Amino acid sequence: MSFDHRDPGTDPAVWTTFLAGLDPDRVDLRGTGSVVVVAPHPDDETLGAGGLVATAADAGIPVHVLLGTRGERSHPDSPTTTPAALAERRGAEFRAALRVLHPTATATELDVPDGGVREHAEVLREALVRWLAGAVRPTLVVAPWRGDGHRDHRVAGEVAEQVVAATPGATLLAYPIWAWHWDAPLTDADARGADAADAAAAAAAMPCSRARALHLAAAVRDRKARALDAHRSQTRPLSPAPGDEAVVDARHAAHHLRAEEWYFAPVQSRSRESFDAHYARKPEGWDFEGSWYERRKRAVTLAALPRERFRSALELGCATGVLTAALTERADDVLGTDLAAAALERARRRAPSARFALAAFPGEWPEGRRDLVVLSEVGYYLSPDDLDRTVDRVLDTLDDDGVLVACHWRHPDDHAVSDGDTVHAAIARRWPRPALVQHVEPDFVLTVFPGAAVTSVARAEGLVG
Repeated sequence: MSFDHRDPGTDPAVWTTFLAGLDPDRVDLRGTGSVVVVAPHPDDETLGAGGLVATAADAGIPVHVLLGTRGERSHPDSPTTTPAALAERRGAEFRAALRVLHPTATATELDVPDGGVREHAEVLREALVRWLAGAVRPTLVVAPWRGDGHRDHRVAGEVAEQVVAATPGATLLAYPIWAWHWDAPLTDADARGADAADAAAAAAAMPCSRARALHLAAAVRDRKARALDAHRSQTRPLSPAPGDEAVVDARHAAHHLRAEEWYFAPVQSRSRESFDAHYARKPEGWDFEGSWYERRKRAVTLAALPRERFRSALELGCATGVLTAALTERADDVLGTDLAAAALERARRRAPSARFALAAFPGEWPEGRRDLVVLSEVGYYLSPDDLDRTVDRVLDTLDDDGVLVACHWRHPDDHAVSDGDTVHAAIARRWPRPALVQHVEPDFVLTVFPGAAVTSVARAEGLVG
């Protein structure tokens, strides 16, 4: 996603009308022991979560803000100031705004370079882990929505998702900042003139089905507005010169000064209970053996393997073991994992020479090194964070001459949390090398991601130098 904050963007009134038609779950701070706010830049804490911070103050709930950067690159073309001067000024603005919202709130200023949260993600991760270790439970963590369109926001959101998922007693809500500007809802007029496919394409990118709303009392809204006004380097021009324009002008600010503050609950991977219910209805799961589509896709998958034999293969989400059985003819050792016990019972009968384990990845990961990992038709059931962690697990346990083979359906699935194209794009972003094989057709996408020492088949066979 790329956008220019200088563009007019979506009219705030369009969003206000759309939001009025939603019936979201409400954010309720009763029973919350503490709040931690992750803010990549000064003013994110106010724009995205200022109302929540002020509401927590009124309820006597302690709040700590982790400030990632000082936002020194907010005006890269300014002829009147420097990044160093902006860093000092924006740090002071942040502290002043926080005093308005919550006079006893505390903060950690991490001093990561503006625009460099990705390169310094461990600094944020370690700080969040450290703070949550001593936080009063239950703890609510609020962080940027990972789809917000700004790289620092995305990485901060990803880190928060990962840390919260591994922290008992902590929950997460994600706030949008720039998505209000570049995204737009499907209006009634648009919907009347669109077929279902067009409507889906035109719908908001923000996950409004997972929206949560915090109603802001009038006094809280006033404090949020005053806190935003403390960020004067952002809400007012630095000077009349080009390059010194306000970043958060009145039109942008209107998105964040509504009577409600909006958050998104995190995506959850498809549950074990959901798969158990599926196999209770359909013991074979899907028609892996009877369907020509499935048989052909399986043949394409096996043909894409860049070696004739493998030492140790891992199939993640093996279902009833149809592909697993085929892998036993290509690998000395094959381990299939699935989170549905009923599926594994059939897999054991179908592929008696393979080993099987009941496991929900990425949290439950088998020990050992592999030179073949297969992720077929399960990646889109994973939350974005679980998919990222699965890829990292594969990278950690894959031999240099090994490969990850991913194959996924490209059509909608009511039980999926994403789609095949999204899964393969997400893997490609994290994988350190370009794909060795990429096969795309209307129904499915298949990609072979190579380890560090993998070369082409012809080169490995000595057919080319």
